[in-house]
Amino acid sequence: MNFPDLLTGFMETWPGYIAPKPLVHALIRYEISLPVRYGVDGVCAISNEFAAQIAARGFPREKTLPIYYGYDAANFPFRPQTPPEGRPAVVVMHGSFDAHHLGEIAFDAIRHVVQNRPGTVFRFVGRRTAALEKLLSRAQREIPGFKFEATGFVPYAEVAKHLADASVGIVPYEESAGTHCAFVAKVVEYVAVGLPTVCTPLKSIQSYFEGDPLVRFADFNGIDFGQKIIGWLNESPFQWQLEACKSAARVETELDWRPLCSRAIDFVEKIYSDSKDKDAGSKK
Repeated sequence: MNFPDLLTGFMETWPGYIAPKPLVHALIRYEISLPVRYGVDGVCAISNEFAAQIAARGFPREKTLPIYYGYDAANFPFRPQTPPEGRPAVVVMHGSFDAHHLGEIAFDAIRHVVQNRPGTVFRFVGRRTAALEKLLSRAQREIPGFKFEATGFVPYAEVAKHLADASVGIVPYEESAGTHCAFVAKVVEYVAVGLPTVCTPLKSIQSYFEGDPLVRFADFNGIDFGQKIIGWLNESPFQWQLEACKSAARVETELDWRPLCSRAIDFVEKIYSDSKDKDAGSKK
């Protein structure tokens, strides 16, 4: 089985009238139980956190491979220069802009940054979903001086162009079982291009990037998140540019889709081989 996310876990952040919490928690338990319930031979899980959740339900940990999500390194080259001084700071976020991406944490962080760092531009790279439109409309009504750019849909191969001249990349996800298990590609891609990053403390991301100088984790509240953004904006790139090169090299080595897929294939072949050996032994 392949679990690219704990999909039902994202429903924890949905309104209760759409997704009642008892029902959501029952669905989460059911999804995590699938490998044991159906007696599968191996599991590819999106992260260490999700692998641990599956193991806690009784599935052998050695039969689970955390594959992460990764990225296409060819499409996210390290940027040769940081944005020039004297121009407005640009805080960027890219992706699918679902409800759990853009909640109160994102709104409060934007308000804090605009109030304390006027002129900052927030750039949203991706399709203008209902969640994004709701955030933009509210921010324009309630945050004087709010400035934004919204690109609309951008092909994957062109996303890096919109990151290259940014100042900070953000991942203001709301807390849920789904987001804790997710291995968010945004963070990987920000680091790959050498972009300072602020992320909420998602367990899977935090365990991988713990100690990485290019990724800072904020609490699950917008004020602290906004303070972390301003902290990056107040620092000279000379303080972190050399470390950024090392961080980018690490994700290229470990999380490019090519080595990632190679590890996944090796795991699947081993599971298949072990399964054949087990079948042969039972026939004897």
